[in-house]
Amino acid sequence: MILTEADRGFIEQQRTGHLATLDHDGNPHVIPICFALRGEHLYFVVDDKPKRARKGLKRLRNIEGDPRVAVVIDRYDENWSRLAYVQLRGSALIVHDPSEYSQVLDELKQRYPQYRAMSFSMTTHPMVRITPLHVHSWRATPTRP
Repeated sequence: MILTEADRGFIEQQRTGHLATLDHDGNPHVIPICFALRGEHLYFVVDDKPKRARKGLKRLRNIEGDPRVAVVIDRYDENWSRLAYVQLRGSALIVHDPSEYSQVLDELKQRYPQYRAMSFSMTTHPMVRITPLHVHSWRATPTRP
């Protein structure tokens, strides 16, 4: 198990993360994502928020060209003793298993009520599974066991 219970608890309390992918020239591309943590994997789905295209999105093209990604999930607070983050570095893949897609989509809909009004399909709303290979976490005030 690569994620500690403290990391899992922190990740599940946060609402957004920032996904970094690499383009074919090695340039970083960073975007905010909504996510669900399931087992040892972090998932996100391309939703209905305004985009030029869903399947041709830069994040998806980048993942297909180079599956190495990073996700930072952080908490900012004016009280800097509450600052914290978890960084996941790992490998990303497009989900092609209908059962996995459906189960994770249900979790995403529970986590984000806005998703409940959207109609999702594997063909029009790709889902990505990130497998963390390295986790780095930091808190301004250490957590207690």
